Amino acid sequence: MAYTTIKKPSDYFNTKLYSGTGSSQAVTGVGFQPDWIWFKSRTSTENHNLFDAIRGSNKIIQSSTSNAEATSTALLTSFDSDGFTVNTDGGTNGSGQTYASWNWKANGAGSANTDGSISSTVSVNTTSGFSIVKFTGTGANATVGHGLGVAPSVVITKNLDASANWIYGGDNIGWTKYLIPNLTNAVATANNAWNDTAPNSTVVSLGSSTVTNASANMIAYCFAEKKGYSKFGSYIGNGSTDGTFVYTGFKPAFVLIRNIENSSDDWQIFDNKRANTFNPADKMLQANLTSVEGTSAIDLLSNGFKIRASSGFMNRSGETMIYMAFAEQPLIGDNPATAR
Repeated sequence: MAYTTIKKPSDYFNTKLYSGTGSSQAVTGVGFQPDWIWFKSRTSTENHNLFDAIRGSNKIIQSSTSNAEATSTALLTSFDSDGFTVNTDGGTNGSGQTYASWNWKANGAGSANTDGSISSTVSVNTTSGFSIVKFTGTGANATVGHGLGVAPSVVITKNLDASANWIYGGDNIGWTKYLIPNLTNAVATANNAWNDTAPNSTVVSLGSSTVTNASANMIAYCFAEKKGYSKFGSYIGNGSTDGTFVYTGFKPAFVLIRNIENSSDDWQIFDNKRANTFNPADKMLQANLTSVEGTSAIDLLSNGFKIRASSGFMNRSGETMIYMAFAEQPLIGDNPATAR
């Protein structure tokens, strides 16, 4: 049987680390022209700054705040063929600071999509299962096209025009529920977020909520699972440093974890570049906080990841954690993964 998984995940997602200079600099080595870049200073209490190719390099939203979209050329000036150019602001390029950038490939500035009751602009990579969707909401139940050709497993939205929370929807929590990525709130139920309807192969269903479908400019990031490249699931914590093993079918390059049952736990990010070259991967950033890089522990294995900390934010006994994971290498194929 032919093996159809993505053979080289780094063609679609890559973590790039770099040092700030305080002067404009081009950062290369991403491996492709990124269409969604997520920046965080590892050494200074800066916000997480997110940019995408539809909105443009001068349009900033932050996973660590509810702020409306801001305009500035001081952080990012361009998406480049093998990376990006950052300017002088400490959020992306402070002198003496070190940075993580997480980079995803979609399809440039996007094109018109009329699949939903709301027209959208969509930048989509159907191979990797990722699309960026910009639309103007209606404030009433609606649908919007995502361009993936398969149903997304995760959708994350932000109202661009107002101070409003981010919203996470996913198969791993159910589409009657939502989480707030910029806060620590436990999972909650609301029919006006996703209209109690899972996405299908062409559209995302939206309720009347101002955080998914305000009468405003909105952005959505949509993710479909792809064998050997991405996995969005859940696991139950055991409260032990010999924690739960989570099978993904690939060696992870990036793992985001959130305890959905507790109202005081943060969104934890691990990746294969900030970590040691051996297990455990012990460097952690938190998507909802400005905090500098901290220490926790997971093992990044050839076929998944294993929790190596007893902390409640990713391993409280008997509670449910969700995760988003992207691959460094597939488990099988032409270049199969090996353990760290």
